[in-house]
Amino acid sequence: MILGKVVGTVWATRKDEELVGAKLLIVKHVDLNYKVKDAFVVAVDTVQAGVGDVVLIATGSSARQTAATKNKPVDAVIMAVVDKLDVAD
Repeated sequence: MILGKVVGTVWATRKDEELVGAKLLIVKHVDLNYKVKDAFVVAVDTVQAGVGDVVLIATGSSARQTAATKNKPVDAVIMAVVDKLDVAD
């Protein structure tokens, strides 16, 4: 899983019909201190996340395991909005 911060939205009026209705968000990776990194991913949102939210992303074949993405051409899915991290120093 990847920890990330939603930084934007992708608008695509023409796309594979399996993705019609899917909300696509741009998510930058973050470290454990919520510092944004350069790496990013475009992910299908299944949990009503929004810009500014810290989220968990599943990638690869695991991204196609949610009810909303089952057997669809998806490589990254937002599957949780993070409320808090507890990290031992």
